[in-house]
Amino acid sequence: MRALAWRLAAASMALLAAGCTSTVTRTEAKPDAKAVPTAPDPEQIKRSAGVRLELASLYFSRGQFSTALDEIKLAIQADPNNGPAHNLMGLIYAALGNTTQAEAAFRRALQINPRDADTMNNYGWFLCQNQRFKDAEAQFQQALVQPNYRGAARTMRVMGICQARDGRMADAEASLMRSYQIDPSSAETAYTLADVQYRRGEYERARFYIDRINKSPEQSNAQTLWLGSRIEYKLGNTTLARGLGDQLKKRFPQSPEALAFEQGRFND
Repeated sequence: MRALAWRLAAASMALLAAGCTSTVTRTEAKPDAKAVPTAPDPEQIKRSAGVRLELASLYFSRGQFSTALDEIKLAIQADPNNGPAHNLMGLIYAALGNTTQAEAAFRRALQINPRDADTMNNYGWFLCQNQRFKDAEAQFQQALVQPNYRGAARTMRVMGICQARDGRMADAEASLMRSYQIDPSSAETAYTLADVQYRRGEYERARFYIDRINKSPEQSNAQTLWLGSRIEYKLGNTTLARGLGDQLKKRFPQSPEALAFEQGRFND
Protein backbone atom coordinates (compact mmCIF):
# COMPACT_ATOMS: atom_id res chain seq x y z
CA MET A 1 0.00 0.00 0.00
CA ARG A 2 1.20 3.45 -0.77
CA ALA A 3 1.91 5.32 2.44
CA LEU A 4 -0.12 8.40 3.18
CA ALA A 5 1.73 11.66 2.45
CA TRP A 6 2.34 13.66 5.53
CA ARG A 7 3.51 17.27 5.69
CA LEU A 8 6.17 18.41 8.10
CA ALA A 9 5.22 21.41 10.19
CA ALA A 10 7.89 24.07 10.63
CA ALA A 11 8.41 25.37 14.13
CA SER A 12 9.36 29.08 14.51
CA MET A 13 11.70 30.33 17.14
CA ALA A 14 12.06 33.87 18.56
CA LEU A 15 14.49 35.57 20.80
CA LEU A 16 13.15 37.85 23.52
CA ALA A 17 15.34 40.69 24.67
CA ALA A 18 15.00 42.72 27.85
CA GLY A 19 17.16 45.60 29.05
CA CYS A 20 17.78 48.09 31.91
CA THR A 21 19.83 51.26 32.33
CA SER A 22 22.88 49.66 33.82
CA THR A 23 23.00 46.12 32.44
CA VAL A 24 21.62 44.24 29.54
CA THR A 25 20.55 40.62 29.84
CA ARG A 26 19.31 38.36 27.11
CA THR A 27 17.11 35.37 27.63
CA GLU A 28 16.59 32.80 24.91
CA ALA A 29 13.08 31.46 24.54
CA LYS A 30 12.60 27.75 24.10
CA PRO A 31 11.46 26.78 20.66
CA ASP A 32 7.83 26.03 20.20
CA ALA A 33 7.88 22.26 20.63
CA LYS A 34 5.40 21.06 18.07
CA ALA A 35 5.30 17.34 17.34
CA VAL A 36 6.43 16.43 13.87
CA PRO A 37 4.18 13.73 12.45
CA THR A 38 5.91 10.69 11.11
CA ALA A 39 4.91 8.66 8.11
CA PRO A 40 2.89 5.55 8.97
CA ASP A 41 4.78 2.29 9.08
CA PRO A 42 3.75 0.13 6.08
CA GLU A 43 4.36 -3.05 8.06
CA GLN A 44 2.15 -1.82 10.88
CA ILE A 45 -0.60 -1.04 8.37
CA LYS A 46 -0.36 -4.57 6.96
CA ARG A 47 -0.47 -6.06 10.43
CA SER A 48 -3.55 -4.03 11.26
CA ALA A 49 -5.25 -5.14 8.05
CA GLY A 50 -4.28 -8.73 8.84
CA VAL A 51 -5.93 -8.56 12.26
CA ARG A 52 -9.12 -7.22 10.69
CA LEU A 53 -9.00 -9.98 8.08
CA GLU A 54 -8.70 -12.65 10.77
CA LEU A 55 -11.63 -11.18 12.67
CA ALA A 56 -13.72 -11.04 9.52
CA SER A 57 -12.89 -14.70 8.78
CA LEU A 58 -13.92 -15.68 12.29
CA TYR A 59 -17.24 -13.84 12.10
CA PHE A 60 -17.86 -15.27 8.63
CA SER A 61 -17.28 -18.83 9.86
CA ARG A 62 -19.85 -18.20 12.60
CA GLY A 63 -22.43 -16.94 10.13
CA GLN A 64 -22.22 -13.36 11.44
CA PHE A 65 -22.04 -11.93 7.95
CA SER A 66 -22.87 -8.29 8.68
CA THR A 67 -20.21 -8.06 11.38
CA ALA A 68 -17.75 -9.84 9.09
CA LEU A 69 -18.49 -7.28 6.39
CA ASP A 70 -17.78 -4.39 8.78
CA GLU A 71 -14.41 -5.90 9.68
CA ILE A 72 -13.38 -6.66 6.11
CA LYS A 73 -14.21 -3.11 5.04
CA LEU A 74 -11.83 -1.84 7.72
CA ALA A 75 -9.14 -4.27 6.51
CA ILE A 76 -9.48 -3.00 2.96
CA GLN A 77 -9.56 0.60 4.14
CA ALA A 78 -6.21 0.01 5.84
CA ASP A 79 -4.74 -1.97 2.93
CA PRO A 80 -6.66 -1.49 -0.36
CA ASN A 81 -4.40 -3.93 -2.23
CA ASN A 82 -4.98 -6.85 0.12
CA GLY A 83 -6.13 -9.57 -2.27
CA PRO A 84 -7.29 -12.11 0.36
CA ALA A 85 -9.44 -9.39 1.95
CA HIS A 86 -11.22 -8.74 -1.35
CA ASN A 87 -11.62 -12.51 -1.80
CA LEU A 88 -13.29 -12.81 1.61
CA MET A 89 -15.42 -9.77 0.87
CA GLY A 90 -16.69 -11.63 -2.20
CA LEU A 91 -17.66 -14.61 -0.06
CA ILE A 92 -19.41 -12.38 2.48
CA TYR A 93 -21.38 -10.48 -0.14
CA ALA A 94 -22.34 -13.79 -1.78
CA ALA A 95 -23.59 -15.11 1.56
CA LEU A 96 -25.62 -11.92 1.99
CA GLY A 97 -27.14 -12.38 -1.48
CA ASN A 98 -25.48 -9.32 -2.99
CA THR A 99 -24.27 -10.85 -6.23
CA THR A 100 -23.18 -7.63 -7.91
CA GLN A 101 -20.80 -6.59 -5.16
CA ALA A 102 -19.65 -10.18 -4.63
CA GLU A 103 -18.54 -10.48 -8.23
CA ALA A 104 -16.86 -7.07 -8.10
CA ALA A 105 -14.90 -8.16 -5.02
CA PHE A 106 -13.75 -11.43 -6.61
CA ARG A 107 -12.69 -9.59 -9.76
CA ARG A 108 -10.76 -7.04 -7.72
CA ALA A 109 -8.96 -9.84 -5.85
CA LEU A 110 -7.90 -11.38 -9.16
CA GLN A 111 -6.87 -8.01 -10.50
CA ILE A 112 -4.51 -7.67 -7.53
CA ASN A 113 -3.23 -11.24 -7.85
CA PRO A 114 -4.14 -12.91 -11.17
CA ARG A 115 -2.64 -16.21 -9.98
CA ASP A 116 -4.62 -16.55 -6.76
CA ALA A 117 -6.06 -20.06 -7.06
CA ASP A 118 -8.10 -19.73 -3.85
CA THR A 119 -9.97 -16.76 -5.29
CA MET A 120 -10.47 -18.62 -8.57
CA ASN A 121 -11.98 -21.52 -6.63
CA ASN A 122 -14.31 -19.27 -4.64
CA TYR A 123 -15.28 -17.20 -7.66
CA GLY A 124 -15.99 -20.39 -9.59
CA TRP A 125 -18.25 -21.66 -6.81
CA PHE A 126 -20.06 -18.31 -6.77
CA LEU A 127 -20.62 -18.57 -10.54
CA CYS A 128 -21.83 -22.16 -10.18
CA GLN A 129 -24.38 -21.15 -7.54
CA ASN A 130 -25.67 -18.58 -10.00
CA GLN A 131 -25.92 -21.28 -12.72
CA ARG A 132 -23.14 -19.79 -14.82
CA PHE A 133 -21.68 -23.23 -15.28
CA LYS A 134 -19.35 -22.58 -18.21
CA ASP A 135 -17.75 -19.57 -16.54
CA ALA A 136 -17.49 -21.49 -13.28
CA GLU A 137 -15.62 -24.38 -14.87
CA ALA A 138 -13.20 -21.96 -16.51
CA GLN A 139 -12.29 -20.62 -13.06
CA PHE A 140 -11.90 -24.12 -11.62
CA GLN A 141 -9.65 -25.23 -14.48
CA GLN A 142 -7.57 -22.10 -14.15
CA ALA A 143 -7.12 -22.70 -10.41
CA LEU A 144 -5.99 -26.27 -10.99
CA VAL A 145 -3.09 -25.27 -13.25
CA GLN A 146 -1.61 -22.77 -10.79
CA PRO A 147 1.83 -23.89 -9.55
CA ASN A 148 1.98 -25.30 -6.02
CA TYR A 149 -1.78 -25.06 -5.51
CA ARG A 150 -2.70 -27.18 -2.48
CA GLY A 151 -6.46 -26.99 -2.83
CA ALA A 152 -6.80 -29.26 -5.86
CA ALA A 153 -8.98 -31.81 -4.02
CA ARG A 154 -11.41 -29.10 -2.94
CA THR A 155 -11.56 -27.57 -6.42
CA MET A 156 -12.10 -30.95 -8.09
CA ARG A 157 -14.94 -31.61 -5.63
CA VAL A 158 -16.78 -28.33 -6.21
CA MET A 159 -16.21 -28.65 -9.94
CA GLY A 160 -17.81 -32.10 -9.78
CA ILE A 161 -20.79 -30.72 -7.86
CA CYS A 162 -21.15 -27.97 -10.43
CA GLN A 163 -20.99 -30.43 -13.32
CA ALA A 164 -23.68 -32.54 -11.66
CA ARG A 165 -25.90 -29.47 -11.32
CA ASP A 166 -25.36 -28.87 -15.02
CA GLY A 167 -26.54 -32.44 -15.75
CA ARG A 168 -23.07 -33.66 -16.78
CA MET A 169 -23.03 -36.73 -14.57
CA ALA A 170 -20.15 -38.57 -16.26
CA ASP A 171 -17.90 -35.51 -15.97
CA ALA A 172 -19.05 -35.00 -12.39
CA GLU A 173 -18.15 -38.56 -11.44
CA ALA A 174 -14.70 -38.21 -13.03
CA SER A 175 -13.98 -34.96 -11.18
CA LEU A 176 -15.20 -36.34 -7.85
CA MET A 177 -13.20 -39.53 -8.32
CA ARG A 178 -10.08 -37.46 -8.89
CA SER A 179 -10.84 -35.42 -5.76
CA TYR A 180 -11.28 -38.61 -3.75
CA GLN A 181 -7.98 -40.00 -5.04
CA ILE A 182 -6.20 -36.85 -3.87
CA ASP A 183 -7.92 -36.79 -0.48
CA PRO A 184 -9.65 -40.08 0.43
CA SER A 185 -10.27 -38.83 3.98
CA SER A 186 -12.89 -36.30 2.84
CA ALA A 187 -16.34 -37.47 3.88
CA GLU A 188 -17.91 -34.68 1.83
CA THR A 189 -16.22 -35.93 -1.34
CA ALA A 190 -17.16 -39.55 -0.63
CA TYR A 191 -20.80 -38.61 -0.04
CA THR A 192 -21.02 -36.46 -3.17
CA LEU A 193 -19.37 -39.16 -5.27
CA ALA A 194 -21.79 -41.80 -3.93
CA ASP A 195 -24.73 -39.51 -4.63
CA VAL A 196 -23.67 -38.99 -8.26
CA GLN A 197 -23.11 -42.72 -8.73
CA TYR A 198 -26.52 -43.43 -7.20
CA ARG A 199 -28.15 -41.05 -9.65
CA ARG A 200 -26.30 -42.78 -12.47
CA GLY A 201 -27.61 -46.19 -11.34
CA GLU A 202 -24.18 -47.39 -10.21
CA TYR A 203 -25.48 -48.73 -6.90
CA GLU A 204 -22.68 -51.14 -6.04
CA ARG A 205 -20.03 -48.48 -6.55
CA ALA A 206 -22.08 -45.93 -4.63
CA ARG A 207 -22.41 -48.37 -1.73
CA PHE A 208 -18.62 -48.65 -1.40
CA TYR A 209 -18.19 -44.92 -0.76
CA ILE A 210 -21.26 -44.34 1.39
CA ASP A 211 -20.47 -47.32 3.61
CA ARG A 212 -17.10 -45.81 4.47
CA ILE A 213 -18.90 -42.80 5.91
CA ASN A 214 -21.79 -44.55 7.62
CA LYS A 215 -19.46 -46.89 9.49
CA SER A 216 -18.07 -43.84 11.29
CA PRO A 217 -20.55 -42.18 13.69
CA GLU A 218 -18.40 -39.04 13.66
CA GLN A 219 -18.78 -38.64 9.91
CA SER A 220 -22.25 -39.98 9.22
CA ASN A 221 -25.31 -37.75 9.32
CA ALA A 222 -28.93 -37.74 8.20
CA GLN A 223 -28.01 -37.29 4.55
CA THR A 224 -25.46 -40.10 4.45
CA LEU A 225 -27.71 -42.56 6.29
CA TRP A 226 -30.64 -41.79 4.01
CA LEU A 227 -28.52 -42.20 0.88
CA GLY A 228 -27.18 -45.49 2.23
CA SER A 229 -30.71 -46.69 2.90
CA ARG A 230 -31.84 -45.80 -0.62
CA ILE A 231 -28.83 -47.54 -2.16
CA GLU A 232 -29.55 -50.76 -0.23
CA TYR A 233 -33.20 -50.51 -1.25
CA LYS A 234 -32.18 -50.28 -4.92
CA LEU A 235 -29.95 -53.32 -4.48
CA GLY A 236 -32.86 -55.27 -3.01
CA ASN A 237 -31.39 -55.40 0.49
CA THR A 238 -34.50 -54.32 2.36
CA THR A 239 -33.21 -55.46 5.75
CA LEU A 240 -30.09 -53.31 5.44
CA ALA A 241 -32.17 -50.45 4.08
CA ARG A 242 -34.43 -50.58 7.13
CA GLY A 243 -31.49 -50.88 9.51
CA LEU A 244 -29.98 -47.67 8.16
CA GLY A 245 -33.39 -46.05 8.28
CA ASP A 246 -33.81 -47.01 11.92
CA GLN A 247 -30.45 -45.41 12.72
CA LEU A 248 -31.62 -42.32 10.87
CA LYS A 249 -34.83 -42.08 12.89
CA LYS A 250 -33.04 -42.68 16.18
CA ARG A 251 -30.23 -40.18 15.66
CA PHE A 252 -32.00 -37.52 13.59
CA PRO A 253 -35.72 -37.91 14.32
CA GLN A 254 -36.65 -34.36 13.24
CA SER A 255 -34.73 -34.39 9.95
CA PRO A 256 -36.42 -34.25 6.52
CA GLU A 257 -34.57 -37.47 5.69
CA ALA A 258 -36.18 -39.31 8.61
CA LEU A 259 -39.59 -38.15 7.41
CA ALA A 260 -38.79 -39.33 3.86
CA PHE A 261 -37.82 -42.75 5.24
CA GLU A 262 -41.04 -42.97 7.27
CA GLN A 263 -43.02 -42.17 4.13
CA GLY A 264 -41.11 -44.76 2.09
CA ARG A 265 -39.88 -42.25 -0.49
CA PHE A 266 -36.97 -44.38 -1.63
CA ASN A 267 -37.25 -43.31 -5.25
CA ASP A 268 -37.00 -39.56 -4.65
